[in-house]
Amino acid sequence: MAKTIKLNKEWELGERIDGGGFGQVFAAKSADGLSAVAKLVPKAPGAQRELLFVDLGGAQNVVPVIDSGETKDSWVLIMPRATKSLRKHLDDTGGALDVPDVLSILTDIMTALVDLDGKVVHRDLKPENILLLDGKWCLADFGISRYAESTTAPDTQKYAWTPAYAAPERWRAERATIATDVYALGVIAFEMAAAGRPFIGPEPHDYRHQHLHEDPPDLPQLPASLASLIKECLYKAPEARPRPANVAARLPQIQPAKTSAGLERLKAANLAEVQRKGEAARRASELRSEVDQRKELLKVAVSSMKQVGVALLQAISTAAPSAEIHQERDWWTLSLNGAQLELGQTRPVAIDPWNFDPPAFDVIAQTHVILRIPRDRYEYEGRSHSLWYCDAREEGYYQWFETAFMLSPFTGQSTRMKPFAQEPNEASAKALWNGIAEFQLAWPFTPIDLGNLDEFIDRWADWFATAAQGQLVSPSTMPERKAEGSWRRK
Repeated sequence: MAKTIKLNKEWELGERIDGGGFGQVFAAKSADGLSAVAKLVPKAPGAQRELLFVDLGGAQNVVPVIDSGETKDSWVLIMPRATKSLRKHLDDTGGALDVPDVLSILTDIMTALVDLDGKVVHRDLKPENILLLDGKWCLADFGISRYAESTTAPDTQKYAWTPAYAAPERWRAERATIATDVYALGVIAFEMAAAGRPFIGPEPHDYRHQHLHEDPPDLPQLPASLASLIKECLYKAPEARPRPANVAARLPQIQPAKTSAGLERLKAANLAEVQRKGEAARRASELRSEVDQRKELLKVAVSSMKQVGVALLQAISTAAPSAEIHQERDWWTLSLNGAQLELGQTRPVAIDPWNFDPPAFDVIAQTHVILRIPRDRYEYEGRSHSLWYCDAREEGYYQWFETAFMLSPFTGQSTRMKPFAQEPNEASAKALWNGIAEFQLAWPFTPIDLGNLDEFIDRWADWFATAAQGQLVSPSTMPERKAEGSWRRK
């Protein structure tokens, strides 16, 4: 006999659809004929009803709760009935999805995560919680994980999150952030593209070790830009993972692999560096001190700068095969007709290197790009830019930025390099200071997008070509680009 429950509307419960993880899901029909599903969440000790309901601010691609209430033993959530779950879609497909399907599904999910960034964290993103509703893949079950975590009942703790999709910080009992959802998205993307998860357990202790310490397998069958993006989402350090907006912006740029020797070769070289074992993935411990966190971020910085360096070196040496290459570990120099392009070695930065009023952001690592030419009659020797791995734009979100420095015109002094690179120190702190000093920023803090290095590569290749033709001259105006507003101030 069907069970009837009265909420804001009266609902008749039908067959059980799914176990639903934490709770049970039933078909439901209102008295006025509306078909839906009812999720019954047990009233677990220590968890309050309010934990189930979060303000999603009208976010797109989220399954809405259209009615709610309670019975004696359960909280009840009524939601529209979806066509199917992503888990069912993957099971029905029986293998890897093709790249357009993967990109389409990821785009729908990222639309939701972009809208939710800064508002709410799902905390248990997985294919079972991604539903096809009105032709869009939508996120469901917000609040369920948070509710389950707050209960004191030991038999419900296991449902708070799903081991196969749980980010390293979850295993360390750290606070979940949007980066936690990005990591789960990386697992889901890997599963869709490879017909299997990156970490296979099978027991919780196996998953714990794998998520904390092991690298995901390579994805050579994918376009290099997609494989790189998935790897970045699976970075062990949450601060190093791309934000939802960054992922969403990169998805439309991903194209099926081409056979041309140009950009696809560069992307393949980039991917080889992203895949290098151990650079960005190892964890020294479950609990992180500030020093431990910096060590983890440094590994990511070194790995990702190798990716940038390989792409730049391969692009230029392919275009100018007669250029002489001198390479040692992760730094190199290219020489062509008197011009010399150098990418320096990535070096760690001390916690407080400034010896002056420090900027609002933190720098983990730094290196430089230098373009040298024979000194001209005006004593000009070329230009150099700083590359800093820092959270210059958004607190706690680290990536590589390119910038450069200059002397204030009021000093009456000049430099042979214009603009010039500077390490994080007293001089660069003065350039970033709110007051007036002898040093200034000559180039804005410009993010280096690992998913699209074209602009960075083309610009340095053009300067190198100009220098090799003997036509590189000191910039006519400084700064060359407006720098104000490109970094966080106190």
